Amino acid sequence: MDSSEPARGRSIGQRLARHDESALEDAYEAYGATVLAYARRYVGADEAEDVVQRTFLDAWRGARRYDPSQRFTSWLFTIAHRRAVDVLRTRKVPVVDVEALRDLAAEDGRESADRFADAADVRWGLARLPEHERVVVEMAYFDDLTQREIAERLELPIGTVKARASRGMRRLGGILRTTTEEGER
Repeated sequence: MDSSEPARGRSIGQRLARHDESALEDAYEAYGATVLAYARRYVGADEAEDVVQRTFLDAWRGARRYDPSQRFTSWLFTIAHRRAVDVLRTRKVPVVDVEALRDLAAEDGRESADRFADAADVRWGLARLPEHERVVVEMAYFDDLTQREIAERLELPIGTVKARASRGMRRLGGILRTTTEEGER
């Protein structure tokens, strides 16, 4: 079993495979926003919500095909990838954006789907950090700020920022590891 995905994803996938309706709600709550961001990247805002709706409908209809030894998020984003390709294929425009297709077609779309699946898991873990650590980690990685820039923006000593970043990353790793290990028991 892939140990890089938190147990929550596998649990949702296993419950979905048993046609547990609450699992579909949990999947949408956990991954809906990230699937929407993924879809917007390829089909635009106008059609992204349709892609999300079709993705979760297909996940529900095909839930029995989910293999619990595989990452649930990869399985879900593969479905989203296929629905995005379907939308691009139905467009009646004579020219399709080559860059969008190139990004979407990278390794059959699995590479970018895996990146979005990983991002969803990290966002879930970040939400469980104490706010003072989460803010520092997010500013460092999502805003691409140095620790000195973070210290200036938050009006904190550089040592405090370094300590929060270190504790936050250690705690985030522990959250993701613990959740993965719980799912393998």
